[in-house]
Amino acid sequence: MTGVVVTFRCSGCAATVDPLDPLSGPRAGFRCPNADRAPRIDHVLVWEPHSNGVTTWPSDPNINPFVRYRTLHHSYWLARTRGLTDQQYVDRVGRLDQAIAGVDGHGFVITPFDVCDAATDALGIRIWAKDETRNVAGSHKGRHLMGLALHLDVERVPVSQRLAIASCGNAALAAATVAKAARRPVEVFVPADAQPSVLARLEALGATLNRMERTPDSAPGDPCVHGFHEALKRGSMPFCVQGNENGLTIDGGNTIGHELVDQFGVIGLQPSRIVVHCGGGAFATSLMRGLGHGVHLGQLDRIPPFHVVQADGAAPLRRAWAAVANRALSVLGADDLRADGMRYDDHAMDALIADRLIQPDAFEATAQALQFAVANRSSHMWVWEEVPESVAGGILDDETYDWFALVGAMICTGGWPVVVDDATLIEANEISNSAADETGTAGLAGVIALRRAGQITDDEDVVCVFSGIRRSL
Repeated sequence: MTGVVVTFRCSGCAATVDPLDPLSGPRAGFRCPNADRAPRIDHVLVWEPHSNGVTTWPSDPNINPFVRYRTLHHSYWLARTRGLTDQQYVDRVGRLDQAIAGVDGHGFVITPFDVCDAATDALGIRIWAKDETRNVAGSHKGRHLMGLALHLDVERVPVSQRLAIASCGNAALAAATVAKAARRPVEVFVPADAQPSVLARLEALGATLNRMERTPDSAPGDPCVHGFHEALKRGSMPFCVQGNENGLTIDGGNTIGHELVDQFGVIGLQPSRIVVHCGGGAFATSLMRGLGHGVHLGQLDRIPPFHVVQADGAAPLRRAWAAVANRALSVLGADDLRADGMRYDDHAMDALIADRLIQPDAFEATAQALQFAVANRSSHMWVWEEVPESVAGGILDDETYDWFALVGAMICTGGWPVVVDDATLIEANEISNSAADETGTAGLAGVIALRRAGQITDDEDVVCVFSGIRRSL
């Protein structure tokens, strides 16, 4: 197949990587080659379907998102370039999905999207929720890993190649599930105090389990991530959900955005805003990028204001957004507006800032601020100084690894980050009527905070995602 473009571009340094170059190898889409040489820059490899000349939205009726939306995935075009037919690629997806069903009881299907009646009644606004608790391994995490597994399959990476992941729990379960189905060894790094049921399931799935202890003498940051990095040095491949460690993890996660594009279209919904939870950031980044594909291909008019929710026990994304916003405001001479990186409850000021930055005359200022941010990571994103604590343990990442894409997405859509306390997280979980835990309903907690601050009006349609099924101890 000729004329196909599968090149990756680094969003940080603009380097390009051609996966068809024999020197690139199967890790071509994982990490920018300049990442170690220029550590101040935030390096994330990005591939977009429109770079391959994709001009139409997929119309395949298949219920498997990795089949339905295959033309929007890098692994599909790489497979076609390497000589596979469309049907051969579909068959590969089907075989892997069938194997996953054998491990987990079901494979990937389009997950439900509907009004959350309980939350709608409680808050007096229409709240729409996409239910990812019905996905493989009980969360959205499997989407990311399925995308990576397909890449490894297309690249014919030997099944003996060891994989590695750092996780609070859900991502590790998804990785172990997909790896077992693909018959690939995986090493998982999880907190020492992870739920016993999670640890037992990981062992049952055959994962090599590493329980990482956080002690007063530990190096700053997540000990699970430190262990993961050591595994990479030993030759493991990053089978993870951090975009800066493996850019291709975003590709599989895009399917949640792709599904929402179609689901909005079926019911004629134009959401007033989207509010989703965030730990490391890959989920929210993937959702945004999938929606962006819908805009580019004419399925959506625009992406509504986008809000990312973190717990007050670890909210590094708030600081990054504030730093970028303040730099842009300074260029604009808007001295009456200033974002406080640590004050979480002044949503009225945040709304004024977001509205100012989305105005046409602010485009150059925000572009300059974002360009400075991506070239100076350490002054925008750094390890949370205190030990992260919250009832929503799954979003307590010491860093928001995919921070840059999310800060840009919020600024460009008129949104801002929302930080919530444990009481709000618990309340959201109680009114969600969902199988998800407090992590998985944290987006709804953000809706509660915005609603009570008067930033969501009675006539709005707000979209959340529930993900991460509650597990027994």
